[in-house]
Amino acid sequence: MFEGPSTLLKSRLQNLQDNLATENPILIDAVDSFKELDKVAYRLGLLSTEQSFATTISWWPLISVLGTFSAGKSSFLNSYLDVDLQLTGNQAVDDKFTVICYSQEDKIRVLPGLALDADPRLPFYQISEEIEKVAEGEGSRIDTYLQLKTCKSDALKGKILIDSPGFDADEQRNATLKITDHIIDLADLVLVFFDARHPEPGAMKDTLEHLVEGTIRRNDAGKFLFILNQMDSTAKEDNAEQVVAAWQRAVVQTGLSTGRFYCVYNEKVAPEIPDEYLRQRYKDKLDIDMGEIEHRMQEVSVERVYRIVGALENTANQIENVAVPKIKEAMDSWYRSVLLVDGIIYGILIASLIGLSIYAGYWIDWAFQPSWLESFKNSSVAQGITAGLFVVVFGGIHFWVRRIIAKRVVKKLPTESGAGNIAAAFLKNTYPLRSVFSLKPAGWGRRGRKAIDRVRNEADNFVKALNDNFADPLGRKEAERLAMEEQQNKTATPLEEQVVSQ
Repeated sequence: MFEGPSTLLKSRLQNLQDNLATENPILIDAVDSFKELDKVAYRLGLLSTEQSFATTISWWPLISVLGTFSAGKSSFLNSYLDVDLQLTGNQAVDDKFTVICYSQEDKIRVLPGLALDADPRLPFYQISEEIEKVAEGEGSRIDTYLQLKTCKSDALKGKILIDSPGFDADEQRNATLKITDHIIDLADLVLVFFDARHPEPGAMKDTLEHLVEGTIRRNDAGKFLFILNQMDSTAKEDNAEQVVAAWQRAVVQTGLSTGRFYCVYNEKVAPEIPDEYLRQRYKDKLDIDMGEIEHRMQEVSVERVYRIVGALENTANQIENVAVPKIKEAMDSWYRSVLLVDGIIYGILIASLIGLSIYAGYWIDWAFQPSWLESFKNSSVAQGITAGLFVVVFGGIHFWVRRIIAKRVVKKLPTESGAGNIAAAFLKNTYPLRSVFSLKPAGWGRRGRKAIDRVRNEADNFVKALNDNFADPLGRKEAERLAMEEQQNKTATPLEEQVVSQ
């Protein structure tokens, strides 16, 4: 029997669409497309009724700011927002991940982590469950890790910023790294800050490895910007190039050979550089690099819409091309193992029964002739009891074997993937009422394939609609505009022509 989303999940998805109606209407239909994929996943067993693919992504443009302690992350955000929002200092002044959102109120508000964990529109929906998996008991302490801040800054409109604590701390490291990885996956732009005042990056090897090595394996590595902050500190020795080169070597050693460092500093708090020529050189470099960084930050709104559509198509592909084949492969392995073990156990059992009957003297001249055989043939009750006993014994052995082998097979399957819980979907095929000879996964068939194809087509249409808004390679919009102006000029009255000429 097909189970749809829970009432609570339906309400959350409806709230998401209601908010998108005012923020970005083109994405309302994308939510419906995710719901179509949810239906396929529910039938397959990839998602529970409390889950939706729509809640695994951030629907608002997301910029995350990562780095080590005292790298100037908070100072950068305060300068960008033109609001003294985050505490700053040389020590760890804030040990929480801070999600920063726009508000119409002039007053800055600080809300607990629960405000993020329970809202599917924001990037940390149900993150407490993920924290619990890596740090038992910590999921209930969500307020220890997260907080939501709101402020009235025009720079925040249409996007969400996340300021992270330096994750090179030892305390609660596993949970912190789990959240960091979650942020990296969701973010449209990742600003990675390092402190130029410490030109020897060896002490931050663990941080570099976690950030950079993960970047190498990603297909969206272009969203990472490596930023050397407090570059004004290098002016005394005039060794900016050497500092940049040292960090570049450190990054290359971790395996990343592309990208570059942006060099910035906060002019408001930086000491004045005495040498005028040197001061201007640093200022020019700052203007160029900050210009590029702020341009990328402004473009995340466009990138987010494309990324959501890309996630929609990728999820459809993951279900059909990854999840279903893995489930089939696991079913085949399970099926063959069950038949093999069944055959061995049944063979041993039958051989044992034959051996016992020979020992009891039930075989005479290769014929099975026990003394009770005639009375057994004449007793339907005895026959029924014997048949029932065989069914219970052999059936019990079969289902016991099914369950044991399923437990072994499922250990090799992922519980988390872009298509959902593949392990749970496989177990759905091992239920007692499901035949071991079934050739296709439960819930997968023509209807599922049609739904996947339909979602792919919808994703392509979304991209075309977006391209129509942002691109016009044939110049049709300009031609249409000129034609309309020409038509208006032809139909203008003499008085209107005088006004136009004036």
